[in-house]
Amino acid sequence: MDDDQLLRYSRHILLDEIGVEGQQRLLDAHALVIGAGGLGSPALLYLASAGVGRITVVDHDTVDRTNLQRQIAHTEARVGMPKVESAAAAIAQINPGVVLRTVAQRADAALLAELVAAADVVLDCSDNFPTRQAVNAACVAQRCPLVSGAAIGLDGQIAVWDARTGDLPCYACLFPPTAEVPEVRCATMGVFAPLVGIIGTMQAAEALKLLAGFGEPLAGRLQMLDGRRMEWTEIRVGRDAACPVCSVGSART
Repeated sequence: MDDDQLLRYSRHILLDEIGVEGQQRLLDAHALVIGAGGLGSPALLYLASAGVGRITVVDHDTVDRTNLQRQIAHTEARVGMPKVESAAAAIAQINPGVVLRTVAQRADAALLAELVAAADVVLDCSDNFPTRQAVNAACVAQRCPLVSGAAIGLDGQIAVWDARTGDLPCYACLFPPTAEVPEVRCATMGVFAPLVGIIGTMQAAEALKLLAGFGEPLAGRLQMLDGRRMEWTEIRVGRDAACPVCSVGSART
């Protein structure tokens, strides 16, 4: 760590839980972020400001004026630009030392197999059920910890799914791939602007804890936020022995 980095990250280094060693682990880490929208925007900005050395961001979409109500990585001047390029510009203004890779395409199974294998942590900031299932399957296959977030209307949720041990659940243990899930989108349901900031920021916090190696992650716990009352509810999630993704005889064989 050079003098500039020691100064930039001094407030982290002062924390007993992080220190020089933990900050160096962040600088050496690689985070993969799926989605550069409402959740991805704050997650990306905090990962970058905190000093995660390498970040890969995947999003096929372009910046639309309707995004600006909540997607804080983007600006009026970048409407029409690919979201990954807009997010890259925002990150460069905060921390030019981050090595950033942008992938302007949908996160399908083939792409995820490649990208997850190179990551130390994955943040699912997508907005649809099929992508979440594909990200989870790739993380289980590569035994890479996954920080999953979602927000719609005035409701949000966050959890960590850690496939590095055999006793913790994956996303599919709670939300089976075969489940009938109604399609809900911000374009039709609406979303409270600060809600995505709350959940996306918490995703960054959980990812940083995993990378720096301190605290207790949200593994096996789903936290749900009711933004009307600002009330959190937590449920414990057990591993499903019949899960088609993480059970013995499926992805772990």
